[in-house]
Parts: sequence; C-alpha cells; structure tokens
Amino acid sequence: MRNPFRYAFDAGKLYIADVGENQREEIDVVAADAAGLNYGWNIMEGTLCSAGPCSTLGLTLPVYDYDHGGGRCAIIGGYVYRGAAIPELQGQYLFSDLCTGFVRSLRLQNNVATVTEAPNVNVGTPLSFGQDGFGEIYVLTSDNRVLRIARQ
Repeated sequence: MRNPFRYAFDAGKLYIADVGENQREEIDVVAADAAGLNYGWNIMEGTLCSAGPCSTLGLTLPVYDYDHGGGRCAIIGGYVYRGAAIPELQGQYLFSDLCTGFVRSLRLQNNVATVTEAPNVNVGTPLSFGQDGFGEIYVLTSDNRVLRIARQ
C-alpha cells in the first residue's frame, strides 16, 4: 500500500481506500483476516504498472481504481452503508475524493465492482466519513460541516 487513507470493516471484509501517487486512486477489498498480502506498491499504482510492463503474479489488485482526470486527486474512504433511511444503498461502500467532492458508492458482487456516482452531489472538500449507531453515514468537510448522507 502507498497511503491507506481510511478503512472500514464490514461483513468479514476490509475495505481500504489507498491514495495514489501521481495517477491513480484505489479501493482494495479483502477478507478481514487476510494477512501478508502484497498490494503492488511501488511497482503498481492502482491497476497500472508504474514503469512499463510488470507482472501482477502474487499481487492483490484493487477492486476499483480511478485516474486523476477532471481534477480528482485523493480518495477519501468511507463505510459500507447499513442504515435504514436509504434501503437501495444497503451493502454499498461510500467514498469521495478530496479535490472534487463527488460521492460514489461501490457495490461488490462476486468480486466485481460496480460504481455509481450520486448525481448533482458535491460535498465540497471531504476530510472524513463517520457512521452512527444506526448505520447512517456522515461526511466531515473542510469548512466544518457534518453532512448526513440522505435521499434527495
């Protein structure tokens, strides 16, 4: 890992948001009891080889990564939604990006990630996520706001 920036446990899995260096941001999802895994740093950034062709044999690759296009710069990891207010988000991992403030959800089925961006949602500059005792999720922003993830 290069710079894991927030992680969350859910249903026997560990979700890790790993900040890239120059090109990619990534999310790794592994069994919570997995140990000794090699996530590929520093020969890989996300799913890309850092310097020309490389072997991925023996590496644990991210389930999702994205590039720095469109002003994106650093992933902010969140939590798997377990609240009741938005049933359609059940079991989805929520995350954001420091520079663009998007809110996205990642659904993982059979180790295949499907990512959805909340339309017309921008939280500004997210610094962290929080989760209450009811499984509802909040975003802490750089302008001292705490925003609850809610249906529009």
